[in-house]
Amino acid sequence: MREILADVLPPDSALPILLIVALFAVLAVLIAFFAVFRGSRQREEMTQRSMDAEARLAQLVRMQGEMHGRVAAMAETITSRQSELNHSVNQRLDGISHRLGSTITEQTKSTHENLRKLQERLAVIDAAQNNIQTLAKDVVGLQAILSNKQTRGAFGQGRMETIVADGLPHGAYSFQSPLSNGTRPDCVIRMPNGAPPLVIDAKFPLEAWTAFREAASPEARRAGGQQFKRDMEVHIKDVSEKYLIAGETQDTVLLFVPSESIFAELHEHFDAVVQKAHRARVVIVSPSLLLLSIQVIQAVLRDQRMREQAHLIQGEVGLLMEDLGRLDDRTRKLQSHFIAAERDVEQILTSIEKLTRRGSRITSLELEAPAAAEPSTDAPPQKSVESRTGLLRLRVVDEE
Repeated sequence: MREILADVLPPDSALPILLIVALFAVLAVLIAFFAVFRGSRQREEMTQRSMDAEARLAQLVRMQGEMHGRVAAMAETITSRQSELNHSVNQRLDGISHRLGSTITEQTKSTHENLRKLQERLAVIDAAQNNIQTLAKDVVGLQAILSNKQTRGAFGQGRMETIVADGLPHGAYSFQSPLSNGTRPDCVIRMPNGAPPLVIDAKFPLEAWTAFREAASPEARRAGGQQFKRDMEVHIKDVSEKYLIAGETQDTVLLFVPSESIFAELHEHFDAVVQKAHRARVVIVSPSLLLLSIQVIQAVLRDQRMREQAHLIQGEVGLLMEDLGRLDDRTRKLQSHFIAAERDVEQILTSIEKLTRRGSRITSLELEAPAAAEPSTDAPPQKSVESRTGLLRLRVVDEE
């Protein structure tokens, strides 16, 4: 130690060597005490830790016991809940099974009913299909008829003749009657008041129209439209030249189109043709417009017949007025008789009222008769009841 200190310290140091040695000794004692204190502290901490561990272990054991009790209670609760759940599930399954059974039964009945109705509807559909097949055959036959020009003209002529015959009386029209120029129009309607007859033509260029309707491409449709326009213009010209005869026919000719759809599409796609027909005094009419025209002509004919029979109507009206005058006179006489009878009845009622009042007076006199039996000495003598009754009767007779 001394050697070490001698090496460390300089030789001329003022501190004694013993003091230094003492310092080192105190330092060693302090280090040893600190080591002993630290060891005791560690032992205390280990003891405290072991005590804490034992307390925690005891707490864990207690918690484990409580956990076992809770688990057992939970197990019992779960077991009871499971049994209740099983019972509820069984009840619900039974209810669902019952409802499913009733629902399936109802659905089975409904299915059978729907199948029955479906069979009935299928039977109706079969009948309708048979009707459609029959109608298709008829349409095919009609197409075959319309494919021929002569039969197609006969079809349009037939429709026109039916409309005219249904709307006008016999003798007001004629079919295929000749004109002065040798032509035979389809129908001639005689107008009233000596006016020229009205001519109806029932021919229509259906070939070009069919080509226009059945065209698959725009070029074919355009070509079909141009062909139909040319045919229609030629037909309008022929009708106006043949049937417009000054002084013999009306200044307007009806061109009958046997279909409403053709009439509508003609006005929609070929307005120029319609305008040209109007300028040529040819009116294109559909079945409905022809029927309307026939009804107007029928009203005009009816008005003419009424004017022709006007003098007869006036005579009948005069006779009717005479009968009405006689009826008025007889009614007034009957009224006078009623008034006289009413007066007689009023007089009878007046007499009855007078008799009733006098009868009541007589009754009152009879009731007062005993009081008047003893006459007073001061008053003059009164008449008896019989004399008063006789006087009342005389008064009634005199008033009557």
